[in-house]
Amino acid sequence: MKQSIIAIILTLLASVASANPCRDQFAGGQTPILTNPKMTAKYREICNTAYAVGHSGITRTPLWSAEYLTLDRLLGAKGLKRSNKFRADTRLPYNERAELLDYTRSGYDRGHMAPSADFGDPASQDESFLLSNMIPQDHNNNTGIHEGIESAVRKEVKKRGELYVITGPLFQGAKLESLKGRVIIPTGIFKCLYDPSRKEAGCYLEQNAAGPEYSAATVAEIEKQAGINLFPALSADIKNRLMRLPVAKPRGRKQ
Repeated sequence: MKQSIIAIILTLLASVASANPCRDQFAGGQTPILTNPKMTAKYREICNTAYAVGHSGITRTPLWSAEYLTLDRLLGAKGLKRSNKFRADTRLPYNERAELLDYTRSGYDRGHMAPSADFGDPASQDESFLLSNMIPQDHNNNTGIHEGIESAVRKEVKKRGELYVITGPLFQGAKLESLKGRVIIPTGIFKCLYDPSRKEAGCYLEQNAAGPEYSAATVAEIEKQAGINLFPALSADIKNRLMRLPVAKPRGRKQ
């Protein structure tokens, strides 16, 4: 009887694991939850080798990209040749996904949410170039302060050993622009960090525009703006306390 119960428990655990194969990318194994009912239509979760995405068929962009960054992973990424194989994510229905033609001569970069430099092996780095991980991003932002924030986060991982990171766009205002009437252009970008060892969290917030400016915000503040419970496993106390974030500077400026 005892062996039967154990077998049932193991089967249930295996079922849960297969239902959420990307659980290692989330703090406490819990996937972000949409709290804005307007965004639930055409919403799909996508699991990749080393990151996960919550994708919107309305905006044709990710609403969040989640990754568990560790020192070992970043050491593996060192010196890895960049793939640059941008492509549509054919796991998504055609009418819900971005295509390369949407970005052609648009004036916007195909901006990574989970950055390619975070990935420690060729296969997972190549997956980061799927358009389901991209937003229309201002070029000066993408190659300036946004890259500076990404670099600052990687340096912090090397110091702390691990961080859960969730990056995503913000769509604010009554009138939003789009690429060819299809891919919605975000007004802002957030990158939220959680340190499971120190039980502290915080977020970077930047406008999707040229300039070196950014601000710091609590997870609770970003969750309210994004309409997403980014870290369901975290307590309200952690979400409302702002960790000390490393200073980010645009590429080309001394750190």
